Amino acid sequence: MAEKSFKYVILGGGVAAGYAAREFAKQGVQPGELAIISKEAVAPYERPALSKAYLFPEGAARLPGFHVCVGSGGERLLPEWYKEKGIELILSTEIVKADLPANTLVSAAGETFKYQILIIATGSTVIKLTDFGVQGADAKNIFYLREIDDADKLVESIKAKKNGKAVIVGGGYIGLELGAALKINNLDVSMVYPEPWCMPRLFTSGIAAFYEGYYANKGIKIIKGTVAVGFTSDSNGEVKEVQLKDGRVLEADIVVVGVGGRPLTALFKGQVEEETGGIKTDAFFKTSVPTVYAVGDVATFPLKLYNELRRVEHVDHARKSAEQAVKAIKGLEKGQSVDEYDYLPYFYSRSFDLAWQFYGDNVGDTVLFGDNNPQSPKPKFGSYWIKDGKVVGAFLEGGSAEENQAIAKVAKLQPKAENLDALAKEGLAFACKI
Repeated sequence: MAEKSFKYVILGGGVAAGYAAREFAKQGVQPGELAIISKEAVAPYERPALSKAYLFPEGAARLPGFHVCVGSGGERLLPEWYKEKGIELILSTEIVKADLPANTLVSAAGETFKYQILIIATGSTVIKLTDFGVQGADAKNIFYLREIDDADKLVESIKAKKNGKAVIVGGGYIGLELGAALKINNLDVSMVYPEPWCMPRLFTSGIAAFYEGYYANKGIKIIKGTVAVGFTSDSNGEVKEVQLKDGRVLEADIVVVGVGGRPLTALFKGQVEEETGGIKTDAFFKTSVPTVYAVGDVATFPLKLYNELRRVEHVDHARKSAEQAVKAIKGLEKGQSVDEYDYLPYFYSRSFDLAWQFYGDNVGDTVLFGDNNPQSPKPKFGSYWIKDGKVVGAFLEGGSAEENQAIAKVAKLQPKAENLDALAKEGLAFACKI
């Protein structure tokens, strides 16, 4: 098979790949120097749309509408844009071997790709129930959501199972967003998760109580403290029932599983230094191999604000880390210095008429403020996290753009807050005066 050579190769075709390509174009890249190798069949797109507007029953988002970089208010990079810039999009191509000492990648079809600089932007893969040997987990109409193909299959099933029963396995990001999306599609929705409340990695019990109440008011059944241990299917092999550990059995026409992801780093095992489940990088996303960078979900990087190594799975970091790596690569070439990555952790979600944002670190004591009654016509509430007498994290549901900027500023500046009762009473006003 023919060998192709490039100065720069981005491995992965998700959000980070698209934002890295835009930064290369901005910094100056010659035609034929840069390639993106992706196992997906489409140019990089804003992945968050898949669990939100892509599933709407009316006015649903479709490509080319949400190619990068529209998610951050930037230009939409259509396949023609890459052509115009001389960037080669190598799609539907799975890399099965990476030889970092030889600067070589090999595809499933046996093609060889050489590079001078590699950016690993492989992202994450979903954890599947079949990985744990859950009985019947390979039945038809059990879905996972990561790529556009997954979303297309789910959309087809929603149409085919009109007014049917859906079971969501998992109470995290995907579970909450898809629970809402399936309910909007008039399905009878149940959510099942083992934890005492939803989104436990971020939400306090007080925050979670609002969302669980809101979802219950929408008619979503929430079943906590148990897990799916098996599935039964009909004569067509389509899922029919979900068996729970506590003995309950739920009818199901559609099952969507959202129980977490794993960074895709297996290709590089033993060739590059790793840390806390990811590929260890410096503040410029360079790995222990000088010609290799890692960005997005796969990178474990120095989070300057907290002086520790972290891995962050979120679209905001995917975008910003990709841009930082390209600035660093081009800076080295030009002999220019680049500032260290100084990231403020940021997470957000939208479902139904709700929208929340979180900034900073969710450690320490917490205070809840505002109106968190799930039956309020316009709920607005939040939380602060306080560690060592300083506010280190802030969450807000229903905030305006200015209010969200205010909580971001609080998380970044970490103002003193000695009296928790006074802070709870002051609530959002505390952030707005900083």
